[in-house]
Amino acid sequence: MSREVRRVPLDFQWPLNLVWEGYEWPERFREESCPDCEDGYSPEAFVFSREWYGYIPFDPTSTGSTPFLAEGPEAQRWAEIQISRNSGFYGRGADALNREAQRIVGYWNESWSHHLSQADVDALLEAERLIEYTHDFVSGEGWVEKANPIHPTAAQVNSGYLFGLGHDSINASICMRARAEREGVPYTCATCKGHASLEVYPGQRAEAEAWEHTDPPTGEGWQLWETTSEGSPVTRVFESAEKLGAYLYARPELFGPAWKVRDEASVISWVQSEGWIPSGIFPEEKAVIQ
Repeated sequence: MSREVRRVPLDFQWPLNLVWEGYEWPERFREESCPDCEDGYSPEAFVFSREWYGYIPFDPTSTGSTPFLAEGPEAQRWAEIQISRNSGFYGRGADALNREAQRIVGYWNESWSHHLSQADVDALLEAERLIEYTHDFVSGEGWVEKANPIHPTAAQVNSGYLFGLGHDSINASICMRARAEREGVPYTCATCKGHASLEVYPGQRAEAEAWEHTDPPTGEGWQLWETTSEGSPVTRVFESAEKLGAYLYARPELFGPAWKVRDEASVISWVQSEGWIPSGIFPEEKAVIQ
């Protein structure tokens, strides 16, 4: 339980254990859901997104790609890696390898993200998203452009991205936008313009974007706050560090069972320094207020 001492006005009246209003995004900024889309996509782009993740039937040949085969090098390599890592789950031998190879090609072949077209790859290259083909990572310098950048084929990218983290949502967006442009269809919902929601009142979105966290007012008072959440007071306001320290010494539960307090003077000294206690500790250790 993170705890810290804060200086607030003596007449500060914010309720205990309630997150300070300046730390919470105001409910008045919540917009209405768009009645015509789920996620800001046009009807056509919505289909693209479902094909990308394999949520609806997808044909790899529609992008000019070739379906992966269980006996192919990619699936066999994948299966060997998985079985070597967890043979207790997969089993051993040729049967286990073939079962895993069949499973993974079924997954790979059901989504567009594993079967990009050359136009998709070109769009990603233009957006500088396939940096491993066009740059070398140099220690101390970061990514440096290759003297002879590689312009990979779709087959190279589709095969190469099977064994890492794969394509992220940014790559998905780039490919879907480029496809929408090629096919002459809108990418975003005409109703909400891609926001997936509508303003409840004019200027609501601008107000929400301009909103910033604000700290509670400062003053002469002394108060203990918890900061495990966004931040809320856990004691009333005291007129002096000595009074807050004495109060906390008598109530060690406010710090949690892991904290060992030596004496009242130590607690008062900690309050006077406007102290802070972190939430993370090792089980065998005790946080000691000196």
